[in-house]
Amino acid sequence: QVQVKQSGGGSVQAGGSLRLSCTIFGLEFDDRAMGWFRQTPTKEREEISCITRGGGRTYYSDSVKDRFIISKDTDKNTLYLSMNNVEPEDTATYYCAAGVCGLWKPGFQYSPDDYYWGQGTQVTVSS
Repeated sequence: QVQVKQSGGGSVQAGGSLRLSCTIFGLEFDDRAMGWFRQTPTKEREEISCITRGGGRTYYSDSVKDRFIISKDTDKNTLYLSMNNVEPEDTATYYCAAGVCGLWKPGFQYSPDDYYWGQGTQVTVSS
């Protein structure tokens, strides 16, 4: 049984930093692409960063590019999202997912059933 357990999150002031973590159980870590999504009450869940299977390449949405960094520690089966210079617009529930890295494919529409999802963690950025 695959489990995706997230940690981190919380409240931070604009301009600050935060790191999210996500540990995968029951899945060979390098067999799947990994990624981070986020969702707000007024916006559908969107992919913001992903790392390809094997970790060769990383991708970012325009909204977080140059501020967020995705990384992983294969020995710990753990994925990270380092969030730097955060903005109030980054306030959302963040989800870790193992499945498909879609940001490099123009027009890619993800299907939730293609992923194993974490439980989500709230990030609130105050101005």
